[in-house]
Amino acid sequence: MPNPLRIGIVAGEASGDILGSGLIKSLKKRFPDLVVEGIGGELMIAQGCKSHYPMERLSVMGLVEVLGRLPELLKARRNLVEYFKKNPPDLFIGVDAPDFTLGMEAKLKEAGIPTVHYVSPSVWAWKKKRIYKIKKSTDLVLSLFPFEAKHYAPTQQRIAFVGHPLADSIPKTVDVDQAKTRFAVKEGEKVVAILPGSRGSELKYLAEPFLETARWLSQRVDNLRFVIPAANANRHDQLHDLITEKYSDLNIQLVIKNSRDVMAIANVILIASGTATLEATILRKPMVVAYKMASLTYAIYSRMVTSRFISLPNLLADKELVPEILQDQVEPEVLGPAVLKALEDETYQNMLADEFAKIHATLHQDADEKAAEAVVSLLQDKGVI
Repeated sequence: MPNPLRIGIVAGEASGDILGSGLIKSLKKRFPDLVVEGIGGELMIAQGCKSHYPMERLSVMGLVEVLGRLPELLKARRNLVEYFKKNPPDLFIGVDAPDFTLGMEAKLKEAGIPTVHYVSPSVWAWKKKRIYKIKKSTDLVLSLFPFEAKHYAPTQQRIAFVGHPLADSIPKTVDVDQAKTRFAVKEGEKVVAILPGSRGSELKYLAEPFLETARWLSQRVDNLRFVIPAANANRHDQLHDLITEKYSDLNIQLVIKNSRDVMAIANVILIASGTATLEATILRKPMVVAYKMASLTYAIYSRMVTSRFISLPNLLADKELVPEILQDQVEPEVLGPAVLKALEDETYQNMLADEFAKIHATLHQDADEKAAEAVVSLLQDKGVI
């Protein structure tokens, strides 16, 4: 090929920056002169991606915040689409953020540019008809989970299961004994990790029920320590104020970040539903999963969701491995006994460890390399290389 391979790529948040940077790194092994540009964070930029727009401006959560930023987001997307139409890359990759990237992919595919979407939207949970829009927008979907491909069968979507980078990285980065030493875990002390989520809205609905559950447990179990990793300084301040005001009687250690180490030292985890439950699964930790939101929002979502489960360990096993406690049931009288069972039932703990090991093995695929292989295969079939 006379000119270097040129790829357009857009990631919208930190998790996408991780995926995008890993994929770029693996592609550069095959194409040392690779040219990459679009929108990326620090990790993608470090791999040589030229970012035309600050990625953090795309990382918007919540309806009100999105509406407030909508003109800016639409302008950024429109400008980038026009740029790539005038300067066509050999391939365009949208990394997650489907509300932003799928629209780009549709326009660029229509313009004759091969397109890839990295991370399947949750078509298995809700809005299943999105598979038709995805088929129209993309030549290839790279999926993180093995159960996703069957949901695309009606459109015969080209899809490649690549595994999950968390499953590749965790064994290399977590030293449980070192983490226990770092947190000064005493002999015989039992640790309950509390992860009420990283968003302000999650803390609003989950922080107090989780802390009330900590109080419920501390009244029934001796030698308990509760450790809460705050996602950032703002969440730390919110939690610190709440603990100081209402829960200073409990043995609680509040830290900033370090969620993986906190989970590693835990005997059991009380956790908000989300990607962190996958991390807990790979670490093979018993957990109780909970989620709560505004009543009206829950009423709408509960009618749209068709999946049997909400937590990743249960979805991946296709059976209930861990308790899922939702909405009005999120109270200490329900959460407490579930956490207590996970803390004390050794037969249950052993069963979970076996099941979680199977899930880990399934997801441990060297995701960066498999994603790169799937992209290369598409480029070959398209006659680009």
